[in-house]
Amino acid sequence: MRQSASFSVGDKKRAKRGIHPALFYTMFALLLGGNAVQGTALLMAPDIARLLSGQNELVVTAYEDRLAQMRVEIDRLHSRNYAQAGDINLQLQELSAQQEVLLEQHQLVRALVTKADQLGLASVGDLDSASPQLVTTAAGNPDIAATSASVTQMMDETQMAMSGIANAATERTARIVGELSTLGIKIELPKAQPDGVGGPLLLAQDGTEAPSPMLEDANAVMEALLQYKAARDSLQSAPVHMPLAGGYRQSSGYGNRRDPFTGGRAFHSGLDFAAPTGTSVLSAAEGVVTFVGERSGYGKVVEVEHANGLTTRYAHLSAYLSQRGQKVQTGTPIAKVGSTGRSTGPHLHFEVHKADKSVDPKPFLDTGKRILAMLN
Repeated sequence: MRQSASFSVGDKKRAKRGIHPALFYTMFALLLGGNAVQGTALLMAPDIARLLSGQNELVVTAYEDRLAQMRVEIDRLHSRNYAQAGDINLQLQELSAQQEVLLEQHQLVRALVTKADQLGLASVGDLDSASPQLVTTAAGNPDIAATSASVTQMMDETQMAMSGIANAATERTARIVGELSTLGIKIELPKAQPDGVGGPLLLAQDGTEAPSPMLEDANAVMEALLQYKAARDSLQSAPVHMPLAGGYRQSSGYGNRRDPFTGGRAFHSGLDFAAPTGTSVLSAAEGVVTFVGERSGYGKVVEVEHANGLTTRYAHLSAYLSQRGQKVQTGTPIAKVGSTGRSTGPHLHFEVHKADKSVDPKPFLDTGKRILAMLN
C-alpha cells in the first residue's frame, strides 16, 4: 500500500510539471503525418496487388520482416526511460517519421519489383544485402544516429532497386525496338500522359513543402515497365518465331540456287526446313489466316496476315489445321508438313512477304532468336 501511494505522489508531481506544448504538438503532428502516409500506401496497395506473385516474394517478405522488427524496436524506445530527455525524444520522433517514409517507399518498390518480376526483369538481391537493426552504445543506450543511418541505408537500397528496374526495362525496350526496326517493323510505345494538375495561385507557406519526389520516381519506373511490356508484346505480332518446334535442319536458303528438278539456276523465295510428314506447322506470329488452299508449284498452302503489312506463307503441306478468317496466335498449329506441289520430299517451305513481295525470312528468324535469348 505504501509503495502504491509513493507511486501516486510521484505521478502527481510529474503531472503537475506537464508536457511542453511545442513538444506535444510536434509529437502529435509527426504521429498524424506518419499514419496518413502509411494509410495512403495501404490504400494504394489493393490497386497494385494484382501484380504480386513474382519470384522475389521470399526476398521481399524477408525485407518487410526486418522493417517490422525495426518498427517494434523503435516503439520500445518510446516506452523506456531513454526518452526522458527532450532532445532524445525529438530524435526518436524524427526516426519514427523517417521509418514511416521508408515503409511508404517499400510499398511502392514492392509493387514495382513484382511487376518487373512478371516481365522477367526483377533483381532485388540488393534489398537482402543489409540487416538493419536498432543500434545501441556500449552502455546499452540507444545510438539514434547509427540507427537512423541504418534506416537511411535501407532507403538508399530501395531507391537503387527502383533505378535498376527502370534501367533494365529501358535497355531491353531499346534493344527490342532497335532489332525490329532493322526489319522495317515499327513499334508504337505508350507515351507518358501528363498528370492533371491545377488550382488557384496562392502564396507559398512555410512548413508545407511539396512531398518527397519518391512517388514521381515510382511513376517513372512504372512508365518504363509499361513501355517494355508494350515492346515485348509487339513481338507476338512480328513473324520472328520459328514455324517448327524442335530445331529442324534448314535444307535450303533464300535466293538463287541450283533447281532440284532442272539443275539450272533459279530463284528460291523462302526457307526450307526438312521435317517428317505430319509435323505440326506453327504460325510465326499472331494474325489472321487469309488463304487456305493450293497454289501452283507450292501444293497445299496456308497464308497468315500479320501487322506492319507482313504476311507469312507455309507451303508443300500435307494437311490443314486452320481455316480462312481464323485468328491465330504465335505458335498456333495451322497445318502439317508434307511434300505436295513441286517438292522432292517432306519439308516446310516458309516465306515472308512485305507489300506482296517476298523478303528473306532468315533475318526475321535470327532476330527472334536474339531477342528471345535476351528475354530468357
